[in-house]
Amino acid sequence: MPRVSFAFFIAAVVYGAVGMVMGMVMGASNDHTLMPVHAHVNLLGWASLAIMGGFYGVAGARAPIKLAWVNFVVSNLGILIVTPLLAVLLKTGNLAVVPAMAIGEILLILGMVLFGAAVVITARRPASTGFAVA
Repeated sequence: MPRVSFAFFIAAVVYGAVGMVMGMVMGASNDHTLMPVHAHVNLLGWASLAIMGGFYGVAGARAPIKLAWVNFVVSNLGILIVTPLLAVLLKTGNLAVVPAMAIGEILLILGMVLFGAAVVITARRPASTGFAVA
């Protein structure tokens, strides 16, 4: 497994665990104020990063590794900016965090665009096995 794929999976596991703990705390306290944060951590952190890691693992040597690492950094920065600021916004109503959240959201979109570019680049590279890719 490529190191970048492993990094995506490790990050996904961390986000998955955080999302699970958040869900447990919300359920135990019956306070679901942070449900959108919980959803963002699970979808962007656990699910999206795990899918990206799986793709880079399957693509192997055909994947653009430098682009994959940029994808990893940009996506994680986006998650780490958006989720705590969203929690602050939901708990306090402080709109001053919105401009910084916008930066994180742009990073998240950029991360997905980078992932899309990596998928296209990988699809256009010839398979090393000599077999046609269906």
